[in-house]
Amino acid sequence: MPSMSVADAKAGFASLVDDAANGEFVTITRHGKPAAMLVSVEAGEAARRAMTKPRPNFGEFLMSYPGPADLDRNRSPMRDVELE
Repeated sequence: MPSMSVADAKAGFASLVDDAANGEFVTITRHGKPAAMLVSVEAGEAARRAMTKPRPNFGEFLMSYPGPADLDRNRSPMRDVELE
């Protein structure tokens, strides 16, 4: 995975696009820190689908439990605790 500064990316943009189209992930840095990534259209579309995929919330997850929900509650009194 090549990594280069914005200035270097500007100078060789056409070759970076070729690398991305061939499946390379090209990281572009600004001030030494990753700022952007150049990827193929297929990789970008896969990432977009993954980010927009609906996810169930925790309540829906619990309600989808297929097993029996007959849970017995422990009705014994709680123990006494002294807090100092």
